[in-house]
Amino acid sequence: MKSFDFIEMKVPAKPDYVGVVRLSTSGIANRMGFAYDDLEDLKVAVSEAMTNTVTHAYEGKGEGEVTIGFGIYEDRLEIMVADHGDSFDLNEVKDEIGPYQQSESIENLREGGFGLFLIDALMDKLEIKNDSGVIVLMTKFLHGSEVGLDDDQISTTQ
Repeated sequence: MKSFDFIEMKVPAKPDYVGVVRLSTSGIANRMGFAYDDLEDLKVAVSEAMTNTVTHAYEGKGEGEVTIGFGIYEDRLEIMVADHGDSFDLNEVKDEIGPYQQSESIENLREGGFGLFLIDALMDKLEIKNDSGVIVLMTKFLHGSEVGLDDDQISTTQ
């Protein structure tokens, strides 16, 4: 198994911190070399996951924490958003987590499930674990250098 870097952060479950997590996601993904469209997809997906957690997990009271984990691999970025606030072992959670099925009753996960449909559409893979709180694991694969000569490229050399 290839090694990976793991970054974990905890933020208060308040709307004010959704932007902080978006910026962190953007910074990590940009450093990895994701294309602009993929960066935008990642920011929207992580915002949806964070907003869902802030709004529903703690009923908008701003109590509690959200834990965000970034698994940085050579070929992909895995982002985990957990609303119970506990630290987690990425590999352990991945062993226990299951794929998101659009046929699942969203009400069983939480109200406001439209965000999950959006995340599923924007990411390459979406997995959900919902026993003690909800953990959303989103994966976006790095598709090499997708910058073409007709994009916002300054020069043809790197």
